[in-house]
Amino acid sequence: MTIDKSQIRNASTVIVIRDRHENPRILMGQRGAKAVFMPNKFVFPGGAMDVGDAHIPLASHLPDTCRDRLAEDADATLAHALAVAGIRELWEETGLILGEKGQWDTTPPDDWTTFAQRGYVPNAAPMQFVFRALTPPGRPRRFDARFFLVDADDVATDLDDFDAACDELSHLQWIALSDARSFDMPFITEVVLAEVEARAKDLAPPASVPFFKNNDEESLFLRLRGSPMAD
Repeated sequence: MTIDKSQIRNASTVIVIRDRHENPRILMGQRGAKAVFMPNKFVFPGGAMDVGDAHIPLASHLPDTCRDRLAEDADATLAHALAVAGIRELWEETGLILGEKGQWDTTPPDDWTTFAQRGYVPNAAPMQFVFRALTPPGRPRRFDARFFLVDADDVATDLDDFDAACDELSHLQWIALSDARSFDMPFITEVVLAEVEARAKDLAPPASVPFFKNNDEESLFLRLRGSPMAD
């Protein structure tokens, strides 16, 4: 039996790490009790990629190493949209802006209006692709999620100001990396945390990226080493 890819949505998740060289902390929030996917769980900001994400301008693109890793075992043209989706979800769910000062050349879509009004263009250069996970079969929703690590120093706005956030995540807070596992979180988030801990003080994109691939036949833990992406 093969995977019905029409039932799997591409998604992006952003892990913002703060004070990584002293007492590293990560930004997490709690999903609502009535959420269809992972109710009540503490998660990183993130969500499904939208069709329009492919057309949003970027001040700077992802590092080439990350684009190559994203292109392996995937549609190579998705890299831009996945980066944009992560920046959009971070903005919507936390009110934090990953962007550079600048003006848009076109009128931004509705979900980017307030981002643009603040004088920013999304910037993917600080994003490190560090993990990929495919939701196992049998779940109410399935995602092919890419996880991006971002240093808090690259966030353009006040790290403690969540006033612009939507209500999808509650209890937004900076959690010490050493304490994170005491929170109720999905299994895959715990697995990603181990990767973040290993990379907490490493500023360079990883040479290879873990891929937790769940299909209808078996679960595989692979390493993505990169398929060069043609420009």
